[in-house]
Amino acid sequence: MESIYAALLLHKASKDVTEEAVDKILKAAGITGDKAQITKLVAGLKETDIDAILASAAAGPVMAAPIAGGGAPAAARGKAKKEEKEEVEAEPTGIGSLF
Repeated sequence: MESIYAALLLHKASKDVTEEAVDKILKAAGITGDKAQITKLVAGLKETDIDAILASAAAGPVMAAPIAGGGAPAAARGKAKKEEKEEVEAEPTGIGSLF
């Protein structure tokens, strides 16, 4: 994963993504890179348009987080509260009226 970050950093800086450059960034961060993984990564990126991948990832589907106040629309929440009030206001009968 770290080698991918290094490749993205090189791309962002408009530098050539080479094995030596990726390895140099990893060493600067105190990470020993896997030579075979770096070789595969650089070979795969030579045939890839990184900008297109980043653009499609940014435009891809994003799962929305639920709203802190609940996910129901305001009208539905108001109706539910009204129904709760009606239930609470009803006088209990039978054994429930003792409590």
